[in-house]
Amino acid sequence: MNDHSDAVPVTILTGFLGAGKTTLLNRILTEPHGLRVGVLVNDFGSINIDAELVVGVEDNVTSLANGCVCCEIRDDLIESVEALLTRVESVEYILLEASGVADPAGIFATFNDASLRDRIRLDSVTCVIDADQVFAYPEYPALMDLKLRQVGFADMVVLNKTSLAGTEQVERVRAWLDDHFNRLRIVETDYCEVPSEILLGVGRFDPTKASVATTIAEGACTDPSHTTHRHHEHAKLFSTVSYETDEPVRLDALHEAMRKLPGNIYRVKGLVYTADAPDRIAVLQVVGRRVDISIHAEWGPREPTTRLVAIGEADSIDAHLLRDAIASCAFASTSDA
Repeated sequence: MNDHSDAVPVTILTGFLGAGKTTLLNRILTEPHGLRVGVLVNDFGSINIDAELVVGVEDNVTSLANGCVCCEIRDDLIESVEALLTRVESVEYILLEASGVADPAGIFATFNDASLRDRIRLDSVTCVIDADQVFAYPEYPALMDLKLRQVGFADMVVLNKTSLAGTEQVERVRAWLDDHFNRLRIVETDYCEVPSEILLGVGRFDPTKASVATTIAEGACTDPSHTTHRHHEHAKLFSTVSYETDEPVRLDALHEAMRKLPGNIYRVKGLVYTADAPDRIAVLQVVGRRVDISIHAEWGPREPTTRLVAIGEADSIDAHLLRDAIASCAFASTSDA
């Protein structure tokens, strides 16, 4: 990057699926920092649920869906950054929430593109870790490898959901991090309660982390062709299934259906139109074996619609089984019985 004083600073938020990146993003946006913030939200599925959950900056939120900004949709990322920089009321800060399956090294390479390097500077990379679920799915070692790459490229780690995890689990996570990295800056928290003063405008990112993180992830491999391959390999590890319906669903039935999902589905998230509270938006969050459904604001002028995205092991999600499970929760399916 560069040291130009007029370059717009960028903070990248990374972390595996369900760690709490959108929660952290919203917390930053609602802090009284006084900055005009542009937000880029990347989701791996065709429906960008996270972009719909961002608060407070509707006009400056750009959705980047159906691919990862670290590889498949790099050109979209460059175009989106350029669009933010050329707005009449220019942004003073850019926040990028990366997909949960994104490799930060690829994002760094994109931000170092010749068309951008004199106009933006990478201020910081923050990785969010779900302390309760970080060791989930041990049968898929490639997932742990991706998590290590995300941590290795960050200059701050937000260890989230620590109360849910408990003291023993938090100590286990910290020991795991200490085994792989030296002098990590770790903030332990719940609900990503981290003050913006330690997240924005700190100018602390070290570009050498790109090579350091790559070395960690590659097991000290020095073959450049291997490095390039591994940065793009993660896209082959995951697949997505989307589901939409305008029929209201029963919350108890949805909770039970999500609890019974097979282990190869790592994450489900979305907005839900419920029979229980039809005037209000319900938000579904499935992380590993944990299911959470919360009621939020009213739909207002928006048409109530359930829009869900599931992310799981590549080529192994039974899309029909998943969609049938959700469809069975529809209120109409019981009233017609």
